[in-house]
Amino acid sequence: MPLNAHELKQLAEAAEESASPTCGSWPHRAAAWESFTEDRWPADLMERLGTLRADDIDEPTFEEFHPRGTRYDSTDAPISVAHFPFNRCDVFRCAACARLVLRYTEFGGYYVDHRARRVDAALVNV
Repeated sequence: MPLNAHELKQLAEAAEESASPTCGSWPHRAAAWESFTEDRWPADLMERLGTLRADDIDEPTFEEFHPRGTRYDSTDAPISVAHFPFNRCDVFRCAACARLVLRYTEFGGYYVDHRARRVDAALVNV
């Protein structure tokens, strides 16, 4: 199910209000994009809530959104669902702590790189 920016922000705010501080899962601690191998993804804890990829766009843009001079790997980079890489992400909720995590896969010429980042409601651009 495609989610828009308002829905993502609402889900993130609700998750932050009810989140447990004791979860040992690594993805919710990834304040910036973090690469991982598939065997590190805690699939048994991650519930897929939806996607940020628009149904009606075959090839989402690679344009990034950094109005305050942030970069792709900045911990305070805004989360803009219309821009790369967020426009290629799935949204997951951790069953142990209720925090939200974004996940996408970077496909290069000779590699596949899975990446995850925690959703900070304050950074969601609506």
